[in-house]
Amino acid sequence: MRDDTEDPNYLMANERMNLMNMAKLSIKGLIESALNLGRTLDSDYAPLQQFFVVMEHCLKHGLKAKKTFLGQNKSFWGPLELVEKLVPEAAEITASVKDLPGLKTPVGRGRAWLRLALMQKKLSEYMKALINKKELLSEFYEPNALMMEEEGAIIAGLLVGLNVIDANFCMKGEDLDSQVGVIDFSMYLKDGNSSKGTEGDGQITAILDQKNYVEELNRHLNATVNNLQTKVDTLEKSNTKLTEELAVANNRIITLQEEMERVKEESSYILESNRKGPKQDRTAEGQALSEARKHLKEETQLRLDVEKELEMQISMRQEMELAMKMLEKDVCEKQDALVSLRQQLDDLRALKHELAFKLQSSDLGVKQKSELNSRLEEKTNQMAATIKQLEQRLRQAERSRQSAELDNRLFKQDFGDKINSLQLEVEELTRQRNQLELELKQEKERRLQNDRSIPGRGSQKPESKMDGKHKMQEENVKLKKPLEESHRLQPHPTDEQDQLLLSERPQVCQLCQEDGSLTKNVCKNCRGTFCDACSTNELPLPSSIKPERVCNPCHKHLMKQYSTSPS
Repeated sequence: MRDDTEDPNYLMANERMNLMNMAKLSIKGLIESALNLGRTLDSDYAPLQQFFVVMEHCLKHGLKAKKTFLGQNKSFWGPLELVEKLVPEAAEITASVKDLPGLKTPVGRGRAWLRLALMQKKLSEYMKALINKKELLSEFYEPNALMMEEEGAIIAGLLVGLNVIDANFCMKGEDLDSQVGVIDFSMYLKDGNSSKGTEGDGQITAILDQKNYVEELNRHLNATVNNLQTKVDTLEKSNTKLTEELAVANNRIITLQEEMERVKEESSYILESNRKGPKQDRTAEGQALSEARKHLKEETQLRLDVEKELEMQISMRQEMELAMKMLEKDVCEKQDALVSLRQQLDDLRALKHELAFKLQSSDLGVKQKSELNSRLEEKTNQMAATIKQLEQRLRQAERSRQSAELDNRLFKQDFGDKINSLQLEVEELTRQRNQLELELKQEKERRLQNDRSIPGRGSQKPESKMDGKHKMQEENVKLKKPLEESHRLQPHPTDEQDQLLLSERPQVCQLCQEDGSLTKNVCKNCRGTFCDACSTNELPLPSSIKPERVCNPCHKHLMKQYSTSPS
């Protein structure tokens, strides 16, 4: 079985589909560009020229070839002439086309007819009327031609949109006979970077259809060029044969001329001999003369026939030369068309490679995005699990806080009286401490006065100072224990109470036992008095959200407590 691609019906259907797609593209592009341009179109407008080329290809599809002396001829002027019989208004266009002086070929007249019909904005009406009479079109088209199928009716319907376009053409100065009707696909090939996926798929489909049409057209053009080459070879052979026959005819004419001269000489000789000889000889010579004249008439008639045949051969040779020139011109046009089509095919291949590369890059991007989405989903799941754990910890911490508050309230209820008594003891001890500090200060002043008055006791001054210092430290240690116990039991006072405690307590660090001039701070946890070096750290306490200053021992104790408690 043959492949479906070699079936003529399949090839014709493929050609019809490609031509219909090209007609859609050209009509759509022409309407959009004309509306954006906003002025009357002329014959130099490129989209309009391409529209006429596409229409010419549609009208030529499936035309029956008419045999003439110069070979087969395909022209769409014949079907267009039928329109004036179907639509009387088209008679004016047909008469105008026939009266144009510069048109010499049927192809040129058909192109002029299309332009005049578009100027009248009745091209769609004329094409519909022509397509509806398929019994008349069957004389010019094959049964599976575009004008005989439903694709022709679709194209005729699409032509209605061209009624919004205003066009103006000057036919007298335009050479419509020798124009080359090649479709420029570069006008309809656009990159779809900014378009969506569906539009990109549609463009790829259109490009593939155009590529198939170009390949099919290229194949037909190659077949046409091969047929033309065969015709040229046949014409060269016939031309050579006619040249040989012409040489033979010339030789025969020369021979006949020589025989005529010889017959004339013989006839003149016979006439002279008849004048001189007897009557009997004249009778015999007369008979010979009549035979010679008869022979001369036959030779003269033969010469005339040969001359007519020679003239006919010369006219045929001239027609053959003219046909050769036209065929050479047609071959050159077909070669130019092939070159342009090959260039467009290369552009299509380059665009196809570019689209394939973009497709691969988009696939790679989609894969990367899918991997990134999977990673993000994993991280989201992990974060959700972490959030659940944190919520559980928060609930545990909330329960712990509530239990601590409950314990604190119970503690306050149980030890409220004891705290009050301890506060009274603390106040009493503070008064005693202030009294002792006052006595100590008076004793220091008294000793200073004695030292000044008694010079010999200067050597005992360090010892007395050291003894006083040791006594102060012992008193501070004695006072420290009830103070610490009271601070642990009572709630934390405010900053003003801290300043009051600083003013009431002796200015001695409870850790390093340094007194005097350095700045002292109150630990917010144990409420003790410490210097800057022994209270450099800050931590958030249960009674305060903000970080508070604490002493170094409380800092270590709280850090251990926080590290062992559940988070």
